[in-house]
Amino acid sequence: MADHRNANGQPPNGTAPGSGIATPPPSEDLRYLKSSALNIWLLGYEFPETIMVFMKRQIHFLCSQKKASLLEVVKKSAKEAVGVDAVMHVKAKSDDGTTSMDTIFRSVRAQYKGSENDAPVFGYIAREAPEGKLLETWAEKLKSAGFQHTDVTNGLSDLFAVKDKEELMNVKKAAYLSYNVMNNIVVPRLENVIDEEKKITHAILMDETEKAIVNPQLAKVKLKPENVDICYPPIFQSGGEFDLRPSAASNEENLYYDSASVILCAVGARYNSYCSNIARTFLIDATALQSKAYEVLLKAHEAATGVLKPGSRISAAYQAALSVVEKDAPDLIPNLTKSAGTGIGLEFRESGFNLNAKNDRVVKAGMVFNVSLGFQNLQCESNNPKKKNFSLLLADTVIVGEQNMEVVTGKSSKAVKDVAYSFNEDEEEEEKSMRAETNGTVPFMSKTVLRSDNHEVSKEELRRQHQAELARQKNEETARRLAGGTAGGYNRAVAKTSADLIAYKNVNDLPPRKDFMIQVDQKNEAVLLPIYGSMVPFHVATVRTVSSQQDTNRNCFIRIIFNVPGTPFSPHDSNSLKNQGAIYLKEVSFRSKEPRHISEVVQQIKTLRRHVVARESEKAERATLVTQEKLQLAGNRFKPIRLSDLWIRPVFGGRGRKIPGTLETHVNGFRYSTTRADERVDIMYGNIKHAFFQPAEKEMITLLHFHLHNHIMVGNKKTKDVQFYVEVMDVVQTLGGGKRSAYDPDEIEEEQRERDRKNKINMDFQSFVNRVNDLWGQPQFNGLDLEFDQPLRELGFHGVPYKASAFIVPTSSCLVELVETPFLVVTLSEIEIVNLERVGLGQKNFDMTIVFKDFKRDVLRIDSIPSTSLDGIKEWLDTTDLKYYESRLNLNWRQILKTITDDPQSFIENGGWEFLNLEASDSDSENSEESDQGYQPSDLESESESDDDDSDSESLVESEDEEEEDSEDDSEEEKGKTWEELEREASNADREKGNESDSEEDRRRRKMKTVGKSRAPPSSAIPKRSKLR
Repeated sequence: MADHRNANGQPPNGTAPGSGIATPPPSEDLRYLKSSALNIWLLGYEFPETIMVFMKRQIHFLCSQKKASLLEVVKKSAKEAVGVDAVMHVKAKSDDGTTSMDTIFRSVRAQYKGSENDAPVFGYIAREAPEGKLLETWAEKLKSAGFQHTDVTNGLSDLFAVKDKEELMNVKKAAYLSYNVMNNIVVPRLENVIDEEKKITHAILMDETEKAIVNPQLAKVKLKPENVDICYPPIFQSGGEFDLRPSAASNEENLYYDSASVILCAVGARYNSYCSNIARTFLIDATALQSKAYEVLLKAHEAATGVLKPGSRISAAYQAALSVVEKDAPDLIPNLTKSAGTGIGLEFRESGFNLNAKNDRVVKAGMVFNVSLGFQNLQCESNNPKKKNFSLLLADTVIVGEQNMEVVTGKSSKAVKDVAYSFNEDEEEEEKSMRAETNGTVPFMSKTVLRSDNHEVSKEELRRQHQAELARQKNEETARRLAGGTAGGYNRAVAKTSADLIAYKNVNDLPPRKDFMIQVDQKNEAVLLPIYGSMVPFHVATVRTVSSQQDTNRNCFIRIIFNVPGTPFSPHDSNSLKNQGAIYLKEVSFRSKEPRHISEVVQQIKTLRRHVVARESEKAERATLVTQEKLQLAGNRFKPIRLSDLWIRPVFGGRGRKIPGTLETHVNGFRYSTTRADERVDIMYGNIKHAFFQPAEKEMITLLHFHLHNHIMVGNKKTKDVQFYVEVMDVVQTLGGGKRSAYDPDEIEEEQRERDRKNKINMDFQSFVNRVNDLWGQPQFNGLDLEFDQPLRELGFHGVPYKASAFIVPTSSCLVELVETPFLVVTLSEIEIVNLERVGLGQKNFDMTIVFKDFKRDVLRIDSIPSTSLDGIKEWLDTTDLKYYESRLNLNWRQILKTITDDPQSFIENGGWEFLNLEASDSDSENSEESDQGYQPSDLESESESDDDDSDSESLVESEDEEEEDSEDDSEEEKGKTWEELEREASNADREKGNESDSEEDRRRRKMKTVGKSRAPPSSAIPKRSKLR
C-alpha cells in the first residue's frame, strides 16, 4: 500500500499537517463514501465508527476495543513501509471519546512547524455529514480546535484513480459478472417475455436480475456470492418514461414492447467492492428516426472510448462523441447527455473524473472509466404517449492500459443487428403474398400464415413448426448414428455365470449318517437326500423350489425342484458347459410320517438357500463394479464442509436400529459415515453424473441426491442413486383428540414450530449446497462440470413410472422423481424421442414413453398422467428441444426397436420416426375413406371388420404379453409343477367340463353378448390409425 502514497505516508492533501477521516456507522442503504473507500483501499475492510488521523510521522486510530485489536497488525507494516507510528485510542462504550480527541489534537499541534500565530491546517471530507454520536462529537471538537480546515476530497480521488493489478483484476471480475448477467439473464428473459407476450413489471425484472447478481451461478458465473454485490438496483425502463441517471429506479409499470418501442436496461455489479457497469438499449420494430439515432449514438460511444489513452485529456472523450453527433446528426445535439461517463472503482462515480467538456485532467494507465452516453427525450411522430417519447443509452466499463484501452464489458454486443428486434416480418410476408394473389399468381399455403384473431401466430402453431424442425434434425441424427453402427443390436438375455459349486471335496468330508432322513448341512451349504440307501449331497444353490403338503391320511410329502441347465429360465452356466454330457435330476419327492421334521427341513432349506443366493448375488454385483479411486481425506488441507443428522437411501443392511450420519466433503469426494465403523459410503466427485437439491415444500423431506456414472455398494446393495435426507416434520396423527379449533393457540404454535423447523433445515441444506458449488467451481474441478440442480416444481406432473403414483419433476438437465422409491432419474441428453400414448378425446389419462438413444436399453413408460398436464408437458418438451409424437394406442416398443436395429437402412428410407406422426397417418386414413365413400357395408360385415381391426389393434399392445405367456407355457413343460399349479389345472378342467354341459341356448346367449360388445362403431366415428407393420 505504501507505493500508492506520497513520501510522508499520508493522502495528498495540500500543506495540511494532519487529515481526519471519520467513517460513519453501518447503514442498510446503498451508498458510496470516500471514508469507506479509503478504509477498503488502505486496510482491505471497512471499519465503521472509526476516526483515522494521518500526520507526517503518525497515524491515529480512534475506535472500539474490538476494532483496535484488529488494527494492531497495521503497526508493524506502517513502520516498515513508510516509517510512521500507528497509535491506537480505545473508546469505551460509556465514553464519548473527547479525551482521546484532545490527545490527537495535541499531537497535531506538536508536529506543526509553522509560525505560532498561524493555526495548523487540518484536512477533512467536506461532503460527508457526521452521523452517530462519535462523529458528531468529533465534528464539534474539530470546529472548536482552532484549525484551518481544508477539503481533501480531490486528493483522495487522485489516490483512488490509478489502480494496481489486483484492483484491475477485481474490476474485470465485476465486469465479467455484469455482462454475463446481461447476456444470460436479461436478454433471454426479455426475449421470452416478448415472444410469449407476457405481462411483467419493470420492478419484477429488476428483482430477478438482482438475484442473478448476488447469486452468480444463476448467470453461469463461478464467483463466490459473498464477494459480489450490486452497484445499484438494476434499471429497466420502457413505455415513454426514461431517466438516464444511475439513480433512476425501475417503476411498477408493465414492460412495453409494442412496435416502435424502446427498452433500456442497465446492470452494475461489484466484486470485492470494485464496481463495473453496463447499459444497453433494445429497439422493437424501430422507426427510421430510432434506427438513425441509435447508429449515431453507437458511433459516438465508440469514438469516446477510443480516445481514452495514456496522456490524453479526459475532456477529449466527450469532445470526440460530440464531434460525431455534430457531423452525422446535428439536430440531436440538444438531446446528447452532458457527460460521457465518470471514473469508476471503489466508488461508482469518482468525483473529479467526469468525462465532460471541461475536465482537463490527464488520463493515466490503470484508470478505469464508466463510458456512459445517451440521447434523452427524443420525440417521434405518434399519438401514443408510450411511443412518442424515447431515450437511448449505452454504457461500458473501460480499463486504460499502457498502450490502448480495454472494454471489459464488450462481450455483450451492442451492434444494431443484436439489439434491434423485428416482429413485423411475418406480417410483411403475408402482405406480399396477398399482393401476389391479386396479381393472379397461385397463393402458397404456409403454416406461418395461420393466425389468430389478433393476427399473430398461435403458440400451438409455433410449437408445431418447431417440432417439425426437430423431427428433421432427429431423423438426420438417428440416421448418422445407425449408419455408424453405434446403436448395436437389441439383446435382452445375458447368460449368468457362477462359480463352481462344490459342497464336499471328497466322500470323507460327508457328515456321519444319523438317521436315514433328509439332512441340511448348514456349514457346507448342502442338502443330503436318502436315495437307494445312500445319502446323496446336493449344493443348496442347485435347489429351485422346495414345498411340503399333507394329505388326508396324515402323510406328509416334500417336493424339491432343481435348477436344470438349458431350460429357458435356467441358461447354461460355466458348470453345465464343463459337463455337457451330464444327466441332471429335475425333481424329487419324499413321503414321511413326521410333519414336524418335514416342516423343519423345508424351513432350513429355504433359509439356507436365501442366504446363499444373497451372498452370491452380492459377490456377482461387486465383481461388476468399476474400480473407484481412493478417497483423499481433507486432513489439514482445508476444513471439510459438513452436513449432520442425515439419513441415507438405500439404507444399510443389518437388523440393528438405524442411526443418522454426517456427510463431509474431502479432496476428491464425499464421505457419509455414522457412529458404526461398518456404515460408511464414499462418493467420488468424478463418479457423480447429476447432483440434485430438493428443499421441502409440499413434501416431508429435504434431500440431496446423487445419480452416479457407475454403481457403488451401499451396505450390501448395488446402486447408482444415493440420497441423503432429513424429515422436516414428524409424520404423526393425534388419536382421540377430536376436532381442534383453527384458533387453538397450541395448534397455531405447533404449526409455527413446524414451519420454523422446515425453514431452518432448508437453509442449512442451501448453505451446504452453495459452499459445495463454490468448491466445485475451483479450477481443478472444471472438467467435471458439477453443480447442484434443483427440480422445477411448477413444471411437475403426476404419473406412475413404476408401480405407484408419484410427482415427477423436470430439472434443467433431467426428469426426476426423488421422493418415492425406486428413484427416477432420466438424463434429457440421452433421450431419442418421447411418444405420448393413449392421447385422444374423452381420455382422462395418457401415458408417456421415453425412447433412449441407446436402442439396447428398454423404453421407460410413465403411465396414468392426467390429461390436464398434456399441454404443459408438450410445452416443456418443446422448450427443451425434445421431439415428441402422439398416438392413440400403446405400442410394442420392444418389437419396434428390434425391427429398427435389425434393418436400420429400411427405417431410414421409410422416413425414420415419422411413422409415429399422427397427423400424417390421419391424413392417409381420410384419403382412403374418401375413395370408398360409395360402399356401405352391412351390419354383419362391419362386425367382422371391426373384429379384425380390434384384433390387429390389440396385437400392437398385447403381443408382448402373448410372447411372455407362450414362453412361460413352454417353460412349464421343461420344469416340474408346484402343488398350486396342479390344483389350478384341475379346477380349469372342471370348468371346461361344465361349459360343455351347458345347453345350446346358454351358449347362444353368451355368443350374442360377445357380438354386441364387439359391434363396429358408426361410420361417423373417428377413423383408426394405419397399423404399424
